[in-house]
Amino acid sequence: MDDNKLLQKLSQNLLEILDDNEYYDITVEVGDDPHVKIFRAHMVILNYRSSYLRRILSTNKRKDDSTLTHIKLSNILPETFQIILS
Repeated sequence: MDDNKLLQKLSQNLLEILDDNEYYDITVEVGDDPHVKIFRAHMVILNYRSSYLRRILSTNKRKDDSTLTHIKLSNILPETFQIILS
């Protein structure tokens, strides 16, 4: 398989990860009442998508008891957060 096809496959896999509702490790509550939306996400992706999120995640380290991490970002619109994820 040539490099171009490998890159295409990797890109496709990353898009699939964004839509994966089974293996997520964080929920992110964004928006302000009454426009609140909860996203399921992957901390490693959020960490590399935004330096702002990286700072927030670094202060909310995952617990060893495998409890799902949940953060609230009321200052971000759901539509904006969707763009960050994509």
